[in-house]
Amino acid sequence: MSLNKTLEEQHLKRGQELEIIIEKFAFGGNGISKFKTSQGDYILFTQNAIPGQKVKVRISKKKKSYAQCKLLEVIKKAETEIDIEYQSISGAPYITLPISLQHKFKTETTFDIFERIGKLNNVNELFDEFISSPNSHHYRNKMEYSFSTIRHDINTNEELDDEFALGFKHRGTWWKVENLDKDSGMFDNELENKLKDIRIYLENTGFKAWHPPKKHGFFRHLVVRKSYAKDLLLFNLVISNENKNEFKALEFGKFLQELFKNRFAGLIVTINNDVADRAKLEKGGSNLILGQESITENILGLSFEISMASFFQTNPLAAEKLYSKVIELASINLKTDATIMDLFCGTGTIGQLLASKLTNANIIGVDIVESSIINARKNAEINNINNVKFFAEDVGKFLLHNPEYNNKIDIIILDPPRAGIAPKTLKKVLNLNANKIVYVSCNPATQIRDTFAITDAGFKLKSFSLVDQFPHTHHIESIMLFEK
Repeated sequence: MSLNKTLEEQHLKRGQELEIIIEKFAFGGNGISKFKTSQGDYILFTQNAIPGQKVKVRISKKKKSYAQCKLLEVIKKAETEIDIEYQSISGAPYITLPISLQHKFKTETTFDIFERIGKLNNVNELFDEFISSPNSHHYRNKMEYSFSTIRHDINTNEELDDEFALGFKHRGTWWKVENLDKDSGMFDNELENKLKDIRIYLENTGFKAWHPPKKHGFFRHLVVRKSYAKDLLLFNLVISNENKNEFKALEFGKFLQELFKNRFAGLIVTINNDVADRAKLEKGGSNLILGQESITENILGLSFEISMASFFQTNPLAAEKLYSKVIELASINLKTDATIMDLFCGTGTIGQLLASKLTNANIIGVDIVESSIINARKNAEINNINNVKFFAEDVGKFLLHNPEYNNKIDIIILDPPRAGIAPKTLKKVLNLNANKIVYVSCNPATQIRDTFAITDAGFKLKSFSLVDQFPHTHHIESIMLFEK
């Protein structure tokens, strides 16, 4: 069904498939198509579609004035798209767009939500700068590959059962996997060109790949971390406990060691029996099989030891630029003995960088993930930083249990998860009565929502910058500076 009929004639309904032309971008990675109706525009949102493409979609949710669609097939490319040498994957939907166009779309859509949701009428005046990633390809330092007995053949577009697939989930599905047979352009060239060798080795062991619908099988995920500082690869094979004692993990480790020579850092095996189809490294029982269990990364002259389960910025070279901006904003009119609170601190990167620059300052880092805090404390010791303390606790509970920090904090650094900050937690943060807040967000939509509470507490938004940490995706980071 094409767009040459009116909406009334088509009688759109959930599950219906149709062909449409994508007209423009919306924030969050949605392509927009519009129908003219007697009641006004009816909008179709299609995730990861590019303006100018003709696509086949399926309506997944239908409302009175709009519908959400799943992208099934790109029938015709947009004129703006370019040819690439990499294997296309669902996690890089915009890799065929020139990076300059990606920057343009990300800026425009972020400005749009700041104006519409945040009611900012001076966005252009507040905008400081757009910070691009130093590398637009091969920038990731971590990748998670999935196993499945259901394979999607990228050449025939067929779904094949009783297979052994290792790669990425087919776009819009959770049960079938496309084999990654060559470099995707997103992670490590050598690793991804040799992933098929890993797949063949594991298939030859006779153990089955995971069957997502039936929720059984042996091989579940392969997670790989990369150190840009040392050029090392650390592997984590996630399996079920089905015949786990028969699997020769050490032999697999030696195979990886031989395959990647001096780039091999170590192999960890994690048991995950949860029916949910994600790696869950932080909850499964893990064992170091061969080599080392962590890798080291360098950020702005400091060393950070990173375990498999700990959060660390996915694009370390872009993270250096992001952290430099945070330090720049935090240092404006800052007294030398300031007290700074780094909330949702992860492995404590920002706090340690600030502590290293401001040696008389007192830094407090808080994060709920205990393994991240263990890494943070160890990294502070490695970097010989003594003016920072880290606490493993929920941010809201920490502030509730430590009222002595109220009216004692000069600057708050916020770097919450994608879902943003819970209103009760944000209220506790604002009750600290700091002079300045530097808010780093991987989701500007939740960040701009939080600005209402922040400005109601007496702060003024002074500026914001955008950081492209994730080229070829819709994601964009935003750094906001608030002052009393």
